[in-house]
Amino acid sequence: MVKLGLIGISISQSRAPSLHMTLGEMFGIPVNYQLCEPENDSAEAFAAMLQRLRDEGYAGTNVTFPFKTLAVGYADELNDSVRKMGATNTLRMQNGVQAFNTDYTGFVRGYQSRFGNAAAGKVLMIGAGGVGRAVAFGLFDLGATELLVCDLNPASAESLVSTLVAAGYNAKVVPFAEMEEASRGVDGLINCTPVGHNKTPGIPLKADCIGGQRWAFDAVYTPMDTEFLVECHSKDVQIVSGYDLFFYQGVDAFEIFTGHKVEDDRAALDYFSKKYNITSALF
Repeated sequence: MVKLGLIGISISQSRAPSLHMTLGEMFGIPVNYQLCEPENDSAEAFAAMLQRLRDEGYAGTNVTFPFKTLAVGYADELNDSVRKMGATNTLRMQNGVQAFNTDYTGFVRGYQSRFGNAAAGKVLMIGAGGVGRAVAFGLFDLGATELLVCDLNPASAESLVSTLVAAGYNAKVVPFAEMEEASRGVDGLINCTPVGHNKTPGIPLKADCIGGQRWAFDAVYTPMDTEFLVECHSKDVQIVSGYDLFFYQGVDAFEIFTGHKVEDDRAALDYFSKKYNITSALF
């Protein structure tokens, strides 16, 4: 039995256990995946939970809000993506703790599953938090020529842009007041804020700013068809959903945890979606 977990706050509705146990079922690998919520969001509470999982023989754990940056400091080895962006969502706990970022690789796979080798071009990204950092780095693997970053917290946008520029990428901060103007001159639009979630409905950008772009991505996947993606679809903007990111980051983590390569990920996506009746009106 492969014991896996997810460490985070307010994770009771996560689909991660279903995804990993379904992948295990598909490939004959018994998986027990548990939601592991620390007592609070402190470093001490995170460290205690991580140690508990190690003591109990967990092979690995995913990490989500608000611990993705903090968790880097508890790893013995960092892969290149974690070292560059300073955040991890996947810890393998075999012969020490190794940190990976499958939000980054999962976004790349999700984008390519929809658009193949089409270059991302010039992109506006709203939201510079943990998932935003991973998506930002992934964009430059996908042919982004320039990334404009906008966040209600200017310090978050400035921190991300500084990291990207230090890594040699073309990125700049767009003040929130200039977001609408910036949206009209880009190839891609990205929402990496919670706006659009069932608990925080809405759209991160005025509807009249959407249209004329080539593609869009929304990190929110509950609901799968967010207001933002529905509006983009209605304006003939091609879309990548947060569900794509959720699925492919999970596949990448499963491969890291188990050592088993998921050769036909599209078939796995179809199987999982049908099993749990996950559907979209936009695809």
